[in-house]
Amino acid sequence: MSGTRETNGTNGANDTSDTGAPGPLVEVEDLQIELITDRGAVRAVDGVGFTIGPGETVTIIGESGSGKSTTAMGLLRLLPDGLAVLSGTARIFGADVIADAKAAGRIRGRGVSLIPQDPMTALSPVHTIGRQLGEALRLRHPGMSRAEARAKGVELLGRVRIPHPETRWGAYPHQFSGGMLQRVLIAIALAAEPRLLVADEPTSALDVTVQAGVLDLLMELQERTGIGILMITHDLGVARLVSDRIHVMRGGRFVESGPVEQIVDHPRERYTRDLLAAVPTLGPWHETPAAVTEEAL
Repeated sequence: MSGTRETNGTNGANDTSDTGAPGPLVEVEDLQIELITDRGAVRAVDGVGFTIGPGETVTIIGESGSGKSTTAMGLLRLLPDGLAVLSGTARIFGADVIADAKAAGRIRGRGVSLIPQDPMTALSPVHTIGRQLGEALRLRHPGMSRAEARAKGVELLGRVRIPHPETRWGAYPHQFSGGMLQRVLIAIALAAEPRLLVADEPTSALDVTVQAGVLDLLMELQERTGIGILMITHDLGVARLVSDRIHVMRGGRFVESGPVEQIVDHPRERYTRDLLAAVPTLGPWHETPAAVTEEAL
């Protein structure tokens, strides 16, 4: 994978794609999140705003502790009750999940799915992959039988490129590699037939080659289904490959926002330039192996 992602022309303002929802899937305005700690309230997110349209990937990028994952968890109302105070507006499919916390519960696992960061902790080690995927399917379709859930689940595992999905249905998480477990989490997310995917550092625990495969898979699924994606990452290289728009976050605020080409090629802020400089690149190789050996000695 190389280069920046081409935008698909969706601006989120008047789209009527096959998701069936005109306009943006997500509209966030002046979102503030304060976390209650032993030392008092800490404002982790300070007045951010963004939109996500059908078929768009919007990325929030920043260093650890910048508030990007807190923004995503707040949007889904997954922060602990009593330990987080939210204000502002966050509409998902038109419902304000800040004003009505129960609205988020009605769409989680149905219209919205989360791909968590660490598959080793996100999946139960004592239940098979099939059982966990089957539960996600039956949450979306309560009347689905176990046989129907198995057939649909095997199909989903095949879609995310799990080899021999029929035989892996009864396997446990420890029998999968990290890359395969991340694909299983994507299959579980797709079981909800979502219109919106929230991907929280979905490739941070993977090596580069596996990371590229997972990102390719997400983009392929988006092209086929038209889902919107909120990507959370600290890696500007990942953001460059998959994003339509990027919001650069620092200290709970967006310090720079814009189309991917603008952020990557013409960053305005020093912080963004530092993030770009942190992306490893392959430079020219001028030395011969013999020269390297002599220097090493």
